[in-house]
Amino acid sequence: MSSAIPMIELWRGGRLESQHLGHAVICDEKGEIVEAWGDPSAVIFPRSSCKMLQALPLLESGAADAAGLTEAQLALACASHQGAHIHTDMVTRWLADLGMTEADLRCGAHMPNDPEANKELLCSDTKPCQIHNNCSGKHSGFLTLTKHLKAGPEYVEVDHPVQRAVKAAFEEVTGEASPGYGIDGCSAPNFATSVHGLARAMGRFAGATGAGDSRDRAMARLARAMASYPELVAGEGRACTELMRAMGGKVAIKTGAEAVFIAIIPELKRGIALKIVDGTTRASEGAIAALLVRLGVLDPNHPATQKRLNTVQKNWRGFETGILRTAQGFV
Repeated sequence: MSSAIPMIELWRGGRLESQHLGHAVICDEKGEIVEAWGDPSAVIFPRSSCKMLQALPLLESGAADAAGLTEAQLALACASHQGAHIHTDMVTRWLADLGMTEADLRCGAHMPNDPEANKELLCSDTKPCQIHNNCSGKHSGFLTLTKHLKAGPEYVEVDHPVQRAVKAAFEEVTGEASPGYGIDGCSAPNFATSVHGLARAMGRFAGATGAGDSRDRAMARLARAMASYPELVAGEGRACTELMRAMGGKVAIKTGAEAVFIAIIPELKRGIALKIVDGTTRASEGAIAALLVRLGVLDPNHPATQKRLNTVQKNWRGFETGILRTAQGFV
């Protein structure tokens, strides 16, 4: 078993100040490892990076088509959104089309991360609701499947038909029996897998043609939806949105809490999964950018790349104080 390796470092005054270690795997469409750093067998919670896996039963069951879901809604089902109106208005309409309301969600409420939406609520003394939750699109997908299956309302329970379907799809596509689960921030089960298992799943998404069986078609649709609607998958200023735009809709990427990141690269038939062990977002964003540059799908000179990789650090007076860069030996 290998140890996590240094991936991203912060240098100040010519000295190493901080170092972020992690694991990363690149897989082909068959799930075989092409390259790896650290320990591919390290078991992690993928958190929100696996939302496209959680959405597979929504499509494979026929629920998405029965409800007439659009490609934009499929992207939102895979999102960790900012709570901007572009997100919350769509969730509101989606619930109404289901004949449901915000009260049917089980994700909990938090203030939106979108600055304008946040200010709007603060200035109106209006409390946030569950529609503002960054996972409300995923949960709208869960509710769509719940209605299709005629199942009970507590769709986040691990023994609910929705979560049983999610677990089955998750294990089949990762190629591993999950060793267990944790409860995510949105109250849904989050099934553990290895970094290789997560990369294996992304490789299979990348290899989907859209002309095969129901799973192949579902994978291709979800990856295409994410890459086509980067503003719905995250939001303005976010790494997922900015980096997908930088790659011209050819690659789908998704972050997860505690510094997990995945990428689906159909033109190369490659999938990526990475985990920064200390859970630091700046490191996972830098590491995924470095891997995408390595594979030739992201321009190292694009502003969205430079914002996160080999980034000059400045203080409040604008003085250069250091640099955030890849560690020697990583990519």
